[in-house]
Amino acid sequence: MHRPPHLCYRTARAAMRLITRTHCRTTVTGVEHIPVSGPVILAGNHLAACDTYFLYATVPRGVAILGKEEYFTRPGARGRLMAHYYRRLGILPVDRYGGPAAARGVLDTGRGVLESGGLLALYPEGTRSPDGRLYRGRPGAAALAFISGAPLIPFGITGTERVQPIGSTGLRPHPVRIRFGPPLAVEAGERRADGFPTTAALRETTLHLMHRIAELSGQEFVDLPAPRKASPAWRSPHEQG
Repeated sequence: MHRPPHLCYRTARAAMRLITRTHCRTTVTGVEHIPVSGPVILAGNHLAACDTYFLYATVPRGVAILGKEEYFTRPGARGRLMAHYYRRLGILPVDRYGGPAAARGVLDTGRGVLESGGLLALYPEGTRSPDGRLYRGRPGAAALAFISGAPLIPFGITGTERVQPIGSTGLRPHPVRIRFGPPLAVEAGERRADGFPTTAALRETTLHLMHRIAELSGQEFVDLPAPRKASPAWRSPHEQG
């Protein structure tokens, strides 16, 4: 079974639950769609860095979440301390831009959580929305649902872009709403010779998922990849040379 959340996670969740009742009044609907045990995939939109913390506060189970590798590769003692903290929060590093090998790493990481009976959350866009619109999803959520059989539950979050605008660190008072939808019907679809879903099957399921997320979040859906932000001043070991 999936191991219990670390003390850092439980502390962050308790603090965020207080914030959702006071500083940022949070309305949650559809939480009954989340199974109380067993592997689950949550997939939703991403408007602000604090989205993950609102999931911690509102999902009645421990959440493991896929996070960008850059969180874990910052230099110096502070970078190592933050990487340690993020791991204790259940954030799992993934390489977003490393091609097929990186995609396989994402699947292996996610499958490990699901095979242990855990709940995995991810943001199919791969990054925060730069303008409030919902962009094309990557196929990782659909692929994990195909290969694991775990229910794929879409969610939409609104208001966090006002709570923590891009570039800010503190949380500003503003209402937040989170809506969880019923599990997405993931059909077997076409398979390759090795049994893995075809690219067409993954695209179709991912498009369906993004439309459901758009309905839950009220965002305009744009069937284009989310624009990449400028590279940070520091470089990870994978960007050397």
